[in-house]
Order: sequence, then C-alpha cells, then structure tokens
Amino acid sequence: MKLSGLYQAEVKRIGPKNERTGIYKYSINQGEINQFGLTQDVQIDKRFHGGPERALHQYALLSYEKIIKAYPLLHKKAQPGSMGENLSAAGMHENNVHIGDIYQIGACQIQVSGPRMPCFKISEKFSTPKLDKFVATHAIHGWYYRVLKGGTLFVNDSIKLIERVNPELSIAQFLQVVQKKVTDTDKVSLAMNANGLDPEWKDKLKR
Repeated sequence: MKLSGLYQAEVKRIGPKNERTGIYKYSINQGEINQFGLTQDVQIDKRFHGGPERALHQYALLSYEKIIKAYPLLHKKAQPGSMGENLSAAGMHENNVHIGDIYQIGACQIQVSGPRMPCFKISEKFSTPKLDKFVATHAIHGWYYRVLKGGTLFVNDSIKLIERVNPELSIAQFLQVVQKKVTDTDKVSLAMNANGLDPEWKDKLKR
C-alpha cells in the first residue's frame, strides 16, 4: 500500500451559525507530523477532532464510491480530502483496518485509535441533508490515529502494517458494538478492552 494523498486544513466558515471549521482540506506533497498530527493542520473543535488520540484522520477511498453511488450529483465534490481527512490510501477501509493497528509510513509510525464519528458539518459542506446520517448508517466513518513516531510524510510513501493487536476487531466490527447492533457480551467486552483503543471510547462503552 502507498500513501496516495496527504491533506491539511484551510480554516473556513460553515453552517447556519457561520462556525469556523477545519473540514476543508487542501492537498500537500509532504508534511511533518508529531503527537498532535500534521504540524500545519488545524482542528477547530478539540472535543471531537485533534489531540494525541485523534491526531490524524484517514477516510477510505472505497467510501467515496459508496457516497457517489447513492448521491450521483456529488461526483465532483466527493473526492479524496473532502471528508476532512489527512490521509488517503487505496485498499484500506473499515473492514480491513483494525483498532490498535500499527502502521509504518516512511519513517513514521501511527496507531489506529478509533473511528471518526460523523457530524452535521459533513451535510453542510456537501449541501446534502442527512449525508452524515448516511455515513453513520453505512459505517463509512473513517478512523483516527495516534502518532507513535513522528517525522516527515511524503505522498507515495509505502504503508506497512507492522502489528495487529486486535485481529478480531476491525473498525466495522467496533462500530457494530457502538451502534448497538451487537449485544453479545463477549464482543462488547472485546471492544471495551481493546489494546490501543482511545481511552475516551473505553469510558463511553463502560457507561
């Protein structure tokens, strides 16, 4: 696998309240990352985006295909980077990326910490009511990383899975628990105690 896209924020306004947002991203060829993500990126609402546990966001290219199939008029808008992600790579999606996965990208190491939860800004940005609900219903959320080893990322860097600590817990399987589509106590416990899971998710599942 290769890093096919790298994106950082251009702060704009969005929605009826004219709120500042970092969901609008532009493409870059290289970028420095540290424990808080791309050093030149911006996350406005730190309650939901940013910080060490949500330092980088990746969105699956396959998910854009699903959106365009359901909303053909979005074929020009629903392009890599438009969901506010920092990273793109062909072949990675919610069914084959797992909680706690550790990836080597160039000289950097990053670890999957949990799914990204869609919010109203997705619908506002694409001028498509309930698009955020579509994303949630179809479990095409994307996911967050923490940075284990910083450095410089370059487009076309190779991506290598170096450790899978939860082989039975993909992002898709985790979302099944979060959305209460799975109530089996063993699977709930597996999700709640997953190695590498964002501690905030652990607390939410316990509650």
